[in-house]
Amino acid sequence: MPIHEFRCEKCGQEFEELVIGSAKVKCPSCGSDRTEQLMSCCRFKTPGGGSVGSASSSSGGGCAGCSGGSCSTCGH
Repeated sequence: MPIHEFRCEKCGQEFEELVIGSAKVKCPSCGSDRTEQLMSCCRFKTPGGGSVGSASSSSGGGCAGCSGGSCSTCGH
C-alpha cells in the first residue's frame, strides 16, 4: 500500500497518509491542504525473512538508521 509521509506547511505537523491515485492530502491536525511529501525510508522483506533498508548514509557505511559501519538490523 502506498503510505507516504507528509508535513503540513501551515502548522508543521508531520503525519503518514495512505494515498491512492492523485487524492488531495489534508493535515489531520488543522485540515489544511498545503502539505508537502517527505522523503521516506523504504524497507522490504527478503526471501530469507530479513528486512533491508534502502536509504544509505552519506559516509558510505551503514544506513540512515545506523551510526556507520555494519549493523545486525539491516545487514550493511
